[in-house]
Amino acid sequence: MAEKLKSAKDMVKSKTYASQREGAYEAIKQRIITLVYKPGAYLNEAMLSADLEFGKTPIRQAIDQLRLEGMLDVMPRKGLIVRPISFDEIKQIVNVRIILEGHAAALAADRSNQDDITRLSSILDRSKLAAEAQDTVTLMELDREFHTVISSASREQVLSDILAGLHDRSLRLWFVSLSERQQAQNILDEHQAIFEALQTRDPVAARKAAEHHIRSFLTNISRDI
Repeated sequence: MAEKLKSAKDMVKSKTYASQREGAYEAIKQRIITLVYKPGAYLNEAMLSADLEFGKTPIRQAIDQLRLEGMLDVMPRKGLIVRPISFDEIKQIVNVRIILEGHAAALAADRSNQDDITRLSSILDRSKLAAEAQDTVTLMELDREFHTVISSASREQVLSDILAGLHDRSLRLWFVSLSERQQAQNILDEHQAIFEALQTRDPVAARKAAEHHIRSFLTNISRDI
């Protein structure tokens, strides 16, 4: 696990960001998602600034954004805390995702172009390699990319924006789930089913495959927390 967490840190550092705020935001979020900063852990601006090598202003701006997204909370007289994982909250997120992911997949089956299909095929190929290498961080990133391409292929920007936020709020638990080899394979199989429905332009099958995929996530998480 230590190597995977290190790769998450390197992944953020290797990217170029438009601003210090964006870089600080991605660095903190990546550590929350990969459980470097565990649920319930106390943080502060000085520690984050030293740990991530960003100034206090971009750190403060990143904290404000992550609070809005539900990843961080401020506790009276205690300071900043990584929001604990609430199963009730996860169930609510998943129930909304089932509806919206299914709808996005159905729209994508009608509206996707060849470039979308090619990108999804590439993601599937890279995901298989990451699963074989048990590279959880890369699998998590590719899972997010897979869903992002589908929501983008729906050609509904508001829908895409909502799903991006919901997916980010699910990623901590997705990361835990992906750490199990069999579950990683199950996710690959579910992604393949969604891909085949999109490729054959079958909106009904795409909706069902996407809904099954998200329900499967809730079932697995129910056993883990």
